Amino acid sequence: MSGPLLAFAAVYLVAVWTPFGQRAENALVVGYADGAWMADASQSWGPPPLIQDLETIAVGLTAIASIALARRRWLAGCTAIVTVLATIAASQVLKNVLLIRPDLVGADDNLVEVSFPSGHVALTAALVAGVALVAPERWRPALAAVGAAWLALTAGAVQALYWHRPSDVFGATLLACAGYRAAHRFLRPGSRPSMPRPLAWTALLPAVAAAATGAGREGTVAGPLVFGSVAWVCSALLWIVIARTEAAPPRHPCPAPPRR
Repeated sequence: MSGPLLAFAAVYLVAVWTPFGQRAENALVVGYADGAWMADASQSWGPPPLIQDLETIAVGLTAIASIALARRRWLAGCTAIVTVLATIAASQVLKNVLLIRPDLVGADDNLVEVSFPSGHVALTAALVAGVALVAPERWRPALAAVGAAWLALTAGAVQALYWHRPSDVFGATLLACAGYRAAHRFLRPGSRPSMPRPLAWTALLPAVAAAATGAGREGTVAGPLVFGSVAWVCSALLWIVIARTEAAPPRHPCPAPPRR
């Protein structure tokens, strides 16, 4: 089992199957969802995928297919599309069918619903990973930075709106990371995406502002601070996986030994 999947299992077990984890996350749900800065936006323009999630998937897959066709990277394009769809499907099956949330602390009814992992965050992270699989090398750092900011905004917002807990967004991000690494290994060495070096950490500064915006709530600091920190860590985690999963050099046949 890969590192991201082991981490996924660990987050689920600690946050969902221990009284400590349940109490810690339940304590963050104070007030009402409309106290979030993104409350009005989530009912009107978005941002996607807070609304129009199916349309977001369609646009994202179209963009991935278009880039792959333009670059004639057929295998990478098909792999990216399958990876996106598999990640989204896995998040829904895990949350709605396979995983459960036992009530270990006598929580209120609104706190016992299964929400691990977050479908919105899995969708966002999967599309960012899919684009990274097909994007040209010179554009990959910029696209990864923009995608990290989008992921931070989404992860912060779903927590501030009380749609999801911090563990939910961690789990969804780890699921997307596992999908990216699996797709990267599947591709032939010569077609695996890589990042130019050096790659500056300043690329994640927009994600800081995005996380703070998405996680903001009226009249409180503690909850948004946790939500924003978790959202930024999620964006940094995906960015690191994309940036550090390097392409293996193509194999060359060993030269024949000289004749004596």
